Amino acid sequence: MRRSQYFLPTLKETPAEAQIVSHRLMLRAGMVRQSSAGIYSWLPLGFRVLMKIQRIVEEEQDALGCQQMLMPTIQPADLWRESGRYDAYGPEMLRISDRHKREMLYGPTNEEQITDIFRASLRSYKDLPKLLYHIQWKFRDEVRPRFGIMRGREFLMKDAYSFDLDYAGAKRSYNKMFVAYLRTFARLGLRAIPMRAESGPIGGDMSHEFIILADTGETAVFCHRDLLSMQPPGADVDYEGDLQPIVDRWTALYAATDDLHDPEKGKALGDALVTTRGIEIGHIFYFGTKYSKPMNAKVTGADGAEVFPEMGSYGIGVSRLVGGIIEACHDDNGIIWPASVAPFQVGLISLKADDKALSDVCERLYRDLQANGVDVLYDDRDERAGVKFADMDLIGLPWQLVVGPRGLKAGVVELKNRAGGERQELSLESALAKLTG
Repeated sequence: MRRSQYFLPTLKETPAEAQIVSHRLMLRAGMVRQSSAGIYSWLPLGFRVLMKIQRIVEEEQDALGCQQMLMPTIQPADLWRESGRYDAYGPEMLRISDRHKREMLYGPTNEEQITDIFRASLRSYKDLPKLLYHIQWKFRDEVRPRFGIMRGREFLMKDAYSFDLDYAGAKRSYNKMFVAYLRTFARLGLRAIPMRAESGPIGGDMSHEFIILADTGETAVFCHRDLLSMQPPGADVDYEGDLQPIVDRWTALYAATDDLHDPEKGKALGDALVTTRGIEIGHIFYFGTKYSKPMNAKVTGADGAEVFPEMGSYGIGVSRLVGGIIEACHDDNGIIWPASVAPFQVGLISLKADDKALSDVCERLYRDLQANGVDVLYDDRDERAGVKFADMDLIGLPWQLVVGPRGLKAGVVELKNRAGGERQELSLESALAKLTG
């Protein structure tokens, strides 16, 4: 993509309403623009990141055998009355009526909807287990939306749901998601720590939230130091095998948020206790028959008796992850994207747009990078070098490839690594080989 043609409205100054790093940088980098309180439009750069995150989430859900579908954003209120949550959920739920006076709601989550689909479609224990997921925009009417997309009203979420015949099966599904979440966040360039959590309005008695560590995080975190160096399961993980040892290894060490912190346990850890801050990016729940029983979603067991399936739900805040990654990956100059989610891998910078020899080399590099499958943003604007450098640092692409008159005479270009700041002078061929290898 050529920068001169790309819709990338960067800002030099930080808007007054932006209180945290991710909100400031997303606005300045031209990733989002506010539509109304807590609701944002995703501009091309931000949307590219959002879709890269979504693709990784989808790949990891598919790998464990979870099947993708799509449920509506607007749900009938009667489903929520069946479960007993319509009045209990509170004012965060946006309640509406259609033209026929039917009561509806803008879904904040989908336990009732998926249970209704299940009970209308499956009848026998032979149909179980089932793991289903979708990625859908949701709405929660936050009383004070703040922090940009981190605490907005409209957000993109992956929510998955499991149906099993008994507790043992439900625990296997829970463990699959637990392991998949560790892998997902690692692929996104993040270190996520699972922590025992309260279930809140979702319900249930087994729950973990996944926290990424960030100095600017909104949650106080207390954990055993060894959790910071543990490696997530690799690509060879066997989802049909026994995953309990992996889960046990990650949950054996002390980890808690400020809500569940035990000062005595923390004191007992001594120097092994790490006190820091973090951001919740995922939450998994087991809640048994909380929804299947009141909604009469049942199957016939092997002995002919009717059974209410054991259920779980598993959420990842896809849009929230964009802000979470920025909170964990930035410096004073801007964003530092992990390569797996960067909107472009390379920022190609021409220091003199009106220099034909320079432009010819840049055009060649631009074509060669694209031909090798490298996403590249070519800054071909007639702007000062300082403006181009500042913009590239701000938007945080992993590599910057700089072509200037002096270097070109010597037959070299400059390659800068955004994360570490290292700069190398390389021949055109060596630079291409490094970026395409």
